[in-house]
Amino acid sequence: MQLPQDFIEYTSALFGVERWQLFLQALNQMPVTSIRFNPWKYNQENIFPDAEVVPWCRQAYWLNERPNFTLDPLFHAGVYYVQEASSLFLDYVLRYYVKMPVLALDLCAAPGGKSTLMRAALPQGSMLVSNEPDRRRANILLENILKQGHPDVLVTHNLPYDYNKTNWIFDIILTDVPCSGEGLFRKDKDAIKEWSSQNVNYCCKRQRKILQDIWPCLREGGLLIYSTCTFNTHENEENVRFIVEELGAEILPVPIKPEWKIVGSLLGGWSCPVYRFIPGITQSEGLFMAILRKKGEYSGPAISLDYVRRKAKSNKLIHLLSDGIPVEEQKGKENIPTAAQALSLNLTKDAYPRVELTLEQAQRYLHRESFTLPAGAPKGFVIVTYQNHPLGFMKNLGDRANNLYPKNWAIRQNF
Repeated sequence: MQLPQDFIEYTSALFGVERWQLFLQALNQMPVTSIRFNPWKYNQENIFPDAEVVPWCRQAYWLNERPNFTLDPLFHAGVYYVQEASSLFLDYVLRYYVKMPVLALDLCAAPGGKSTLMRAALPQGSMLVSNEPDRRRANILLENILKQGHPDVLVTHNLPYDYNKTNWIFDIILTDVPCSGEGLFRKDKDAIKEWSSQNVNYCCKRQRKILQDIWPCLREGGLLIYSTCTFNTHENEENVRFIVEELGAEILPVPIKPEWKIVGSLLGGWSCPVYRFIPGITQSEGLFMAILRKKGEYSGPAISLDYVRRKAKSNKLIHLLSDGIPVEEQKGKENIPTAAQALSLNLTKDAYPRVELTLEQAQRYLHRESFTLPAGAPKGFVIVTYQNHPLGFMKNLGDRANNLYPKNWAIRQNF
């Protein structure tokens, strides 16, 4: 792997000899795949035998090999999410600090890993606003949120500054900001091609602008979780110091275990608690995270979750998931149920008949093929399931069944 010379010179000095050698060795090794189960859909099935527990996240595991997730119906049913192990550290942070229902914002959320983790980790009664400024990526985010099925999530498509117009004040804001991507070099060769010291400086300035734009939307005493997938101190420690000195925050620690091999601050003369994951040292890709509290006294949620639900439609909303079951779509005189309804946790089991599919049938369904359902299957709209987990709807006509799986969700890989 050919690394940029500027990156080698800076990062080797930053890491030190031993860490740098371990990092170089890791770049030539295959990353270990990790997954996190959806606590509302996972029934302790033995899906991945011999998986190893990720210690800083509930119901998360390293796999001994990477299966073909695209062809696994349980992945599409939202039973689990494929997520890089370092980002799973967010689960540990949230469970350590958040003990009551909150209004939370994931500001740069696509493709949805940290948002789905947040919704699982936050206390019951919380609401999550999951935002993605890029329209194309926002639709990917929406799909992943819908498959997880939790109703108390809003998916939005806004710039950080837009939230100043909503009068929403958040108890927790996650800013997983766009960065130079040094921590992704092993997974994404394009990240190496796009890296430059100029881009590092550009990202640092952009990150500060994002932080300044969203800071007024964090309530006094609220938590801001800052993270990147890069190594350099300009985008990491120096930005955390900026939040403290220019915006008004204190840095919070979380207790970690030595065997996790998480690295702290690498900024000379600055030893505040921050958390850095380095391939070859931790079993993960690269990530940096810091937890900050806005100065002031926290006395409970600043605004009610009901208020957010009422006002959501004035905020360029892509989709609303906060009022229970997603709505049907009307086509002509007929109301057509949606895959989002079948996947929702709030849909009652007797709302529609259910038909269990074999693995081959489930894969054909996700491929958006039409086929005949088993004899005796009720006519009309039915939810099709795999291992009792809903996948979506078909309309059974008897001699054939129309496939209602969303076109933009259909898998294109052959099986």
